[in-house]
Amino acid sequence: MTGTTPKSGETPAPAAPPLAPRLWRAFATPRAGRAALIPYLTGGHPDVATSHRLIETLVDAGADIVELGIPYSDPIADGPVVQRSTHEALLAGVTPETVFELAAAHSAAVPFVLLTYVNSVLAYGQERFFARAAQAGVEALVIPDLPLDEAGGATADDAATLVPVEAVPTSGGLAALAAAAGVSLVPMAAPTSTDARLELVGAAATSFVYCVAVTGVTGARIEVGEELPLLLERLRAHTAAPLAVGFGISTPEQAARVAGLADGVIIGSALIDAIARGIDSSIGSGADAACAAAGALVSAASAAIAAG
Repeated sequence: MTGTTPKSGETPAPAAPPLAPRLWRAFATPRAGRAALIPYLTGGHPDVATSHRLIETLVDAGADIVELGIPYSDPIADGPVVQRSTHEALLAGVTPETVFELAAAHSAAVPFVLLTYVNSVLAYGQERFFARAAQAGVEALVIPDLPLDEAGGATADDAATLVPVEAVPTSGGLAALAAAAGVSLVPMAAPTSTDARLELVGAAATSFVYCVAVTGVTGARIEVGEELPLLLERLRAHTAAPLAVGFGISTPEQAARVAGLADGVIIGSALIDAIARGIDSSIGSGADAACAAAGALVSAASAAIAAG
């Protein structure tokens, strides 16, 4: 976006800075060569100290971007593995501020994306939430229960009211508040999305598009959805933004397959499950076992992506 044309003798208005520059670079030059690798962790799980170690481990193992989830009591987009981790984190007292501090501590090493739910944003205070996210080095937010239709004009009073597409304002609302703080709201697309919806998604993408590989909630699956290639092909017709795929990617082989189609590969439930299994099976340090399990999965996924 550029400023308006200045009148003679006036100083040109500065151009608005692009959103998510580090994310764009990560997608453009992924370490494994074909697609950015994006592991997902529930912030503060299994505990805050181990979360710090896990982030360091993931970066060392090949992560290009790290996605952190802010624990929430009703994570409707998440399957049982992630739900269990968020429940345990909430019981341990993890708050949005805890997750902001995690991102801030490691933002020099890797760009961060946060996954949160709209009530957490509203409860924290919209402008305050986005400003704090930017301060922590977070460049983008995924909000699964905030439909794109509502992002243009949702407030604390009407966040649950669907706004017709034709009524979405061109300024104001959560998307504009986030952008004003330098944070991108990431639109989501699914195999069930209509072409009209994908056109809206493409127009709204200022960092990347989160592509849901299968219908349903998060969780490891035996196969990546057969609808995924067509979804990505349809999306490419509407946006030049990077396309990152999540929901159901659980093995290095699946990560490699998706990397041949998309610009980013998100691994969440399988990673959290590996961490939990490492802790449960450890006879020594649970944190050591969790980090070893997480590092092994991400390193194997990175190698598989690079191998093609």
